Amino acid sequence: MLPDGTYDVFVVDAAADGQGGALRLDLTILAGEHKGELVSTRAEGLGVGEVDALGMPGTLTVRGGDPSLRLE
Repeated sequence: MLPDGTYDVFVVDAAADGQGGALRLDLTILAGEHKGELVSTRAEGLGVGEVDALGMPGTLTVRGGDPSLRLE
């Protein structure tokens, strides 16, 4: 688990995860102490499909141990 904070990330893999547009994502952290680490997460409501998510930059925010992802 990552400590609470904000991380610049890049989507390196994405796969559909059930109904409703949920995605399983593998993210690489781009800067800071955790640069280069791979983080796997599940996200809903991103408004993109699995193919479109590949290669997208984003921001991963961790608060109270709960991750939140915003793709750019």
